[in-house]
Amino acid sequence: MSKIEVNTVEPQCGTNLTIGASGDTITFPSGTTVVNNGSQTGFGREGSVNWQTGSIKTTTFTAVSGEGYFVDTSSGGVTVNLPAGSAGAIVAFADYTRTFGTNILTIVPNGSNKIGGIAENTTLSTDGQSATFVFVDATEGWINVQNAEDTEAGQSFLTATGGTITTVCTNFKAHTFTSPGTFCVSSVGTPSAGNEVSYIVVAGGGGGGGGCTTWNAGGGGGAGGYRENKAAIDTYTASPLNGATPITVTATAFPITVGGGGAGAPGNAAKGSSGSASIFSTVTSAGGGGGGSQNGCYQIGVNGGSGGGGGQADNPSPCGGYVCGVNKGTGNTPPVSPPQGTDGGNGTVGPGGAADGGGGGGGATVAGGNSPGQPTGGAGGTGATSSINGTPTARAGGGGGAGASTGGAAGTGGGGAGNGNGSGRTAGTTNTGGGGGGGGESPSPTGAAGGSGIVIIRYRFQ
Repeated sequence: MSKIEVNTVEPQCGTNLTIGASGDTITFPSGTTVVNNGSQTGFGREGSVNWQTGSIKTTTFTAVSGEGYFVDTSSGGVTVNLPAGSAGAIVAFADYTRTFGTNILTIVPNGSNKIGGIAENTTLSTDGQSATFVFVDATEGWINVQNAEDTEAGQSFLTATGGTITTVCTNFKAHTFTSPGTFCVSSVGTPSAGNEVSYIVVAGGGGGGGGCTTWNAGGGGGAGGYRENKAAIDTYTASPLNGATPITVTATAFPITVGGGGAGAPGNAAKGSSGSASIFSTVTSAGGGGGGSQNGCYQIGVNGGSGGGGGQADNPSPCGGYVCGVNKGTGNTPPVSPPQGTDGGNGTVGPGGAADGGGGGGGATVAGGNSPGQPTGGAGGTGATSSINGTPTARAGGGGGAGASTGGAAGTGGGGAGNGNGSGRTAGTTNTGGGGGGGGESPSPTGAAGGSGIVIIRYRFQ
């Protein structure tokens, strides 16, 4: 194969000039310009343009043949007017901010020129789209010879501070808040799907109801409300309560509220106190309901994220506070979907204090147990297990009800056990939202406190 160096070509009117033979390589010296004067056929541009990197287009403009334009539609749609068509003319456009899907680029032909054989405008409306148009002839006009969608865009990730930060599952970070704080997002990621975060928000558990110096048994505290949402791109195993409100963050500060556990009732003088709410962005989990006591109108468990267990019940109640032995607190109060908790259990009903058993507090996924009868307390309800922090962990278990001889078992997920025969009632575990155990006879008639809540936020960081 020969190589021919061409230095000068002297054009002659009507002369056919052949340079080289088939298979030859022809090199033009630096500075040489090869021009199609418009009369030759089949001698259009080869499909390349000079990209105008120093002039990003944000408003209506007119394209020039031989040029390519980056168009920014992040603030609104943009219109481009094509130049008058001549054979071989070429223009190109690319989505500078990957926002054509939201705000389109409208391409307007000049006069009666066509685009793809139709004398109408056309649009680019896919994020990351680029297109190159060559004017062929009057029949078809401008033809899109190269269309692409940017699937090779560089990816960036969300960055944030706040709480205790751990790396989990290799590519994810979890921010754990065991007390109030701020989740501060310093920058968001690209693509935007990575800015949806996973989270659990668990409120403080309710305190157990109080007993008396002899026999009387309080109900277990209800677990704090439990809400969870696993982001679409996340990989961990979520609890059965997954599916709460999705949260997509922006570069701003998000105050975090972590609810405290409710206090146990002092003897049978009152119900256990409810826990406090936990909050992240638009998601609020309600505090667990306090357990009921034996004393008169205080028998009914308190409504809350999960309901408190009912106290040992006289039959009939001195104040008509329950009907047919139903004195449990109602869970998922206020109602959300999926439900943030369950009902408490009922205390035993018996004449003249002969039956001594409080109901268990509700857990996140399983209701508190009814007292099975004298002299046993109902078990606390089971919480929810999630691997959001990289390890399967149960939270929001209900507190057990007290019994004259046997206290109700603690609910899995941080619930406290109920008092049995004067001892053994325990508090809900700190930062689980567990309900406190019910108080019984002396020396521990006071209901146990509920456990404080927790907020965990998780996202991909690499």
